[in-house]
Amino acid sequence: MSFLNSNLDAMAPMLCVILGALAAMTAEAFRRKGERMPIGWFGIIVLAGAALSAAFLWDRNLVAFDVIAADNFGLFVTLVLVVVGLLTVMFSSQVIHRDDLPAGEYYALILFSIAGMMMMATSTDLLVIFIALEVLSLAVYVLTGIRRDSIAGTEAAFKYFLLGAFSSAFFLYGIAFTYGVTGSTRLSAVGPYLSAQSMTGNPMILIALGLLLVGFAFKISAVPFHMWTPDAYEGAPAIVTGFMSTGVKAAAFAAFARVFLSSFEPFRLESPAGPGWATIVAAIAVATMVLGTVVGVAQSSLKRMLAYSSIAHGGYLLVGLVAANQVGKAAILFYLLVYSVTNLAAFGVIAMLGARDKPNDNLRDYAGLWHSHPALAALMTVALLSLGGLPPTAGFIGKWYIFSAAVSAGYYKLAIVGVLTSVVSVFFYLRVVVMMYMADRDALQTPARITPVGMAALAVATVAIFYLGILPAQVLDLATKSISTIF
Repeated sequence: MSFLNSNLDAMAPMLCVILGALAAMTAEAFRRKGERMPIGWFGIIVLAGAALSAAFLWDRNLVAFDVIAADNFGLFVTLVLVVVGLLTVMFSSQVIHRDDLPAGEYYALILFSIAGMMMMATSTDLLVIFIALEVLSLAVYVLTGIRRDSIAGTEAAFKYFLLGAFSSAFFLYGIAFTYGVTGSTRLSAVGPYLSAQSMTGNPMILIALGLLLVGFAFKISAVPFHMWTPDAYEGAPAIVTGFMSTGVKAAAFAAFARVFLSSFEPFRLESPAGPGWATIVAAIAVATMVLGTVVGVAQSSLKRMLAYSSIAHGGYLLVGLVAANQVGKAAILFYLLVYSVTNLAAFGVIAMLGARDKPNDNLRDYAGLWHSHPALAALMTVALLSLGGLPPTAGFIGKWYIFSAAVSAGYYKLAIVGVLTSVVSVFFYLRVVVMMYMADRDALQTPARITPVGMAALAVATVAIFYLGILPAQVLDLATKSISTIF
């Protein structure tokens, strides 16, 4: 069944989101000052439409203009991004009114960035991946500094923009070198050429690979390209931080996996000029897991703590990329879903407990939360336990499959480092739990009333965390079948 034609059908989820973003901009242009319009609800409808269109495209393997592939891998990541978008919009309803943010502008930027993420996850051309990267990045830069009266937000956006532009240059140079070597930017043409040239020792191929790796490493906050993460996460509004820590990472890992596990697969283990990219990525994964965990222990700000937690989780995902066996490939997609839901739930609690003049994101601000907001304390505990990888949460299953993949592929040291850093990370997650339940609450400004929509989003996220932790088989099978479509 074809709705329009095969090209537009393949882009249907993306087109739904783009049209929704344009409608949100138009609504903002005609909105009178002080008038409230249901733009958030419209965003939810648009994202639901994108999810339905992705479901209709499943197993059809359509291609748009030879550069966008609506294969099951891209559609799985698209559905993850829809989940991220839905939770973000639901959490945002309270934040927008409390902080007096321009609703149309805010939701349009969210939807435009999601469209860029979807394009990045489904692109089969390096130049289109770059365009998608810039679309999502520009929107996220603006969202980081959307509170124009916040000095910290403006500084965070400026740092993120400068370092993002720097990393984009590396990525673009990597594309240029790839084109210079292969004569194409299409992954379908790059892969066979590199496979035929895998034993020639052409240094230009390794330069292209290294530059692309730097570009991807920046977007996933891998060490040593993580320096923007803590400041950007701390300065942005909490819900924006949750959005960019999940959506951007999901899109970047999707493109990372598509490029490196398909086109650059011949150089994964070894090359005539030196070690393969798997060895380099393994070293980056170790550094990322260790730094994210060790520095996270010393943080007193929850947003900075979760920033370093996000860095460490990027390291766990890199472990699955290095293993690259059947379990590891599926674990990447499953972990992206688990991490997105869990991290957004944690940031959602932080966003809803904040006030306009005080973010309430310090560790001490959560003392005695159990007495004032027992439901939020319980839901935050579930999210933190899942981030720490404790059963029966989804985080435990996600880490189990990631580390199992590393062991079955022979990367024992990588698995050991991952397990040890996970154990250490439990300390700073449980520290928040202890503060919420066992410490006396300081005299604080009473938080704003929690909206029913925000509580519903937290409830949905919590159900998903337990469902994926207790009954993960169906989603794992879906992830296994999905990632096989890129090979």
